[in-house]
Amino acid sequence: MIRSIWLAGLALLAAPVHAGVPSIPGVDAPELAALGPKGVGFRSVLLTHQNQPDVENGNLDGTAVPLFDRSLRVDIWYPALPTKGAKPVLYRGSLWAEPPFPPVNFSQQGIAVADAKAAGGKHPLVIISHGYSNNPAMMTWLTENLASKGYVVAAIHHRDPNPYVVSPSTRAAPNFNRPRDIVFVANAMRDSLGELIDADNVALIGYSQGGYGVLTAGGASLDPAGPNMDLVAGGSLKTFARGTLQADAMALKGVKAVVALAPAGGAPRSAWGAEGLAALTAPLLLIHGDSDPVVDYESGARAVFNGAVNSDRTLLTYKQAGHSIALNPAPSEMRGTVWDIDWFEDPIWRQDRINAINLHFITAFLAVHLRKDSNKSAYLHMAVEDSDDGTWDAPAGTAWGAYSPGGEGVTLWKGFQRRHARGMTLQHQAAAK
Repeated sequence: MIRSIWLAGLALLAAPVHAGVPSIPGVDAPELAALGPKGVGFRSVLLTHQNQPDVENGNLDGTAVPLFDRSLRVDIWYPALPTKGAKPVLYRGSLWAEPPFPPVNFSQQGIAVADAKAAGGKHPLVIISHGYSNNPAMMTWLTENLASKGYVVAAIHHRDPNPYVVSPSTRAAPNFNRPRDIVFVANAMRDSLGELIDADNVALIGYSQGGYGVLTAGGASLDPAGPNMDLVAGGSLKTFARGTLQADAMALKGVKAVVALAPAGGAPRSAWGAEGLAALTAPLLLIHGDSDPVVDYESGARAVFNGAVNSDRTLLTYKQAGHSIALNPAPSEMRGTVWDIDWFEDPIWRQDRINAINLHFITAFLAVHLRKDSNKSAYLHMAVEDSDDGTWDAPAGTAWGAYSPGGEGVTLWKGFQRRHARGMTLQHQAAAK
C-alpha cells in the first residue's frame, strides 16, 4: 500500500530559500509562479467516511456490496506566520515499482512548517485530488505555493488499489470513489476549518484520475451508459448516474472554479457524454500534453474543452508533452530506473519548467474566480493562440529577464520572458449564453 506522508521534523518555518524545493520556481519561471508573501503551515488529519460501499472488494454478480468505514488522510497547507529557527517539513511517500519489485520510497523537502500558527482567515479553499496511485507528497510544487499566496489547500490520500495486480473491477473502483471522496472531504473541510476558510469560496484541482474526479464533483454528470458503469461492483456507480435520485450526491455544491490536468474519463468512451459535460457551469482550466500516451489528449482535455459549452473555459496545451505534467521533479530515490523517473517527469519537457508554467496560469485563474481579481484575466487571454507566434520589441535598456507586459502591440504572452514562451497553445471559450 502507498504509505502515508509523515513529518520528519516538527518546528517552525525558517525564512531561507531552499534549493531544489519544488514549490519555489526558478529564475526563468513566468511572472505569477513566484511564491507568495505568506509563510506556509502544514498539518495532516484523518477523516472517516462511514458506511461506504466497499467497491474494491465487491462482486459483479449482483450480490450486495459490503459497507465499511473508508478512512481518508487529508494533508492541509495554510497561510502561516513565520518563526525564526524553524525546520521545514520533509515529506515521505512511496510508489509502485515496476512489477515484480516492491514499492520505492522517496522523500521530498518542503518549506511548510508543522502546526505553524495560521495567518489571517477567510481564505479560499482548494481541494487537490492526485493521480491514480500517486499521493500528495508528489504535488507539493502546487500545494505549498498556493498556500503562500493565501489559499488553504487540502490534498486527499485516495488509497487507490495496486493497478498492476488487481482485477478490472477493482481497477475501476476509483471511478466510484474519487468524486465521492472529493465531495466528502470538501464538506468536512467546510465544517471543520471554521474561520480559517471562506466556505463559500471553493476550487477543485485534479490530475489524471483526479481530473476525472474534480470534473465529476465539479458538476459533470455521469452517463448511465458510460464505460465503467458495468465494471464497478454491485452496480454502485449506476446509482449515481444522470437521471437517478442520487445523481446530485456526486457533485459538490457551490464550486467556484475547476482545474483539471491531463484529466481521465474520456476514453475509450466518455464517462459523461455530451449531456454530462454540458452540465458543467463552473469556470474551467484544462491543462494537457498533446502527446499523452496514458490519457489521450483528443478524448481527454480537448473533448472536455469542446463539450463543456456552459462553462467559461481555458485550455493550455503543451506541444509534444506526455502525461507527467503535474508532479514534482523526480526525487533522488526515483532516478534509479526509467520506470521510476517516468512517474514524475516528461521525457522532453523540463519538469520544473512545466510546474512553473502551471503555477503561473493556475494562480491567475484562481485569482480571477476566487478573489474576483479582474486584473489577472489579462494573463489568461492572449493576443496569439500559439505561444511560438508571440513577439515583443522591448524598449532599449529593458532587462533580459523582464516579463512581457502584454497589451497593445505586444503578442509575447503576458508574464513570460523573451524566448521563454515556446511550445504551447492557449485557447479560451466563453460560456454559452
